[in-house]
Amino acid sequence: MRLKEDFPIFNELINGKPLVYLDSGATAQKPQAVIDAVTDYITTSYANPHRGAYTLSQKATVAFEGVREKVREFIGAKKLAEVVFVKNSTEALNLLARSYGETHLKPGDEVVLSIAEHHANLIPWQRACEKSGAKLVYMYIDEDGSLPAEELKKITDRTKIVTVTHVSNVTGHVNDVKAIAEIAHAHGAVIVVDGSQAVPHMKVDVQDLGVDFYTFTGHKIMSLTGAGVLYGREELLDDMEPFLLGGDMIEYVEEQKTTYNTLPYKFEAGTPLSEAIISLGAAIDYIEAIGYEEIQAIDEDLTEYLMEQLKEIPYITILGGNQTKNRAGIVAFSVDDVHSHDVAHILDSKGIAVRAGHHCAQPLARYCKTLSTTRVSVWFYNTRDDIDILIKELKRVRRLMGYGDE
Repeated sequence: MRLKEDFPIFNELINGKPLVYLDSGATAQKPQAVIDAVTDYITTSYANPHRGAYTLSQKATVAFEGVREKVREFIGAKKLAEVVFVKNSTEALNLLARSYGETHLKPGDEVVLSIAEHHANLIPWQRACEKSGAKLVYMYIDEDGSLPAEELKKITDRTKIVTVTHVSNVTGHVNDVKAIAEIAHAHGAVIVVDGSQAVPHMKVDVQDLGVDFYTFTGHKIMSLTGAGVLYGREELLDDMEPFLLGGDMIEYVEEQKTTYNTLPYKFEAGTPLSEAIISLGAAIDYIEAIGYEEIQAIDEDLTEYLMEQLKEIPYITILGGNQTKNRAGIVAFSVDDVHSHDVAHILDSKGIAVRAGHHCAQPLARYCKTLSTTRVSVWFYNTRDDIDILIKELKRVRRLMGYGDE
């Protein structure tokens, strides 16, 4: 397939086998275009952005800020001031819990979130509630991974913050964020959305969704690690205290007092991972050259094909139901009597990379009465051949573990 040829990693052999990479939900592989953009930046333009009056630093600053404009357009933000660079979604969510949650919550308030949240969008809110005296309220999913209308009624006038994943990193279920945002705003709450698994699979427009805060991680859309984005409405970001303190987030520093820089720099302390940010810009260019229409068409085809094959194996149980509607390229499942780590090791011996464990969502695993699952996450560089190889080897797993079936 032409798109797979853009990724040098697929020339590698893993345990003597061609790589079948089915863990894009954890991190995406990098196309040559992104690798070349980083190489060019490091070899021709590398310096500390925002900190030098000399030509090379100014060149780096122009490149760095050019990516901010790309991100603004990419997610539909109104202003550059609303695009804050962070290392990843985890940092962004911690920033929000500290700088907004802990300063705006008080006893009697509630933070409402779904049971399907990644730990990065759960633990920071636990601490914000512990420190403020607010209450953490969970909405529970149904068998197909969706949030029932009855659960959404837990958003009330006591709710000050609603925080949900756009796409579950375990079930792949797509939440109706726009509808949830409308409910939150009707009760005077702000809504935080973890878009880490959504941005790789669908076009996101933060204004159309009506969200107050939205986060995503660059390496899941082919950037280097260390590039993440926090979108926030300008008036909310303006009202928040900085999360990290130090260089470049200051205006003036006196012996006893410091005034802070304007947005978005107020939240960007320290030397940035500029090569990662440059790679994010190149990754966005690559995605837009393909187009989300094609990406979604490939996603839907592969997800449906994968689900059809898995449903034919009697000893496999799919988490979040068997439906393919509102599912974004992520499928987690268990194999009867075989631990997910054993499944992953056996598949790895054949060059197949999948995820195994609780996927940083232990409350969800407990709610679904499972300790760990095997997760397959596909993206546009995967093919039906990849799925065929996976299914062939999955059918050998139980036999290799001492069971008689295939």
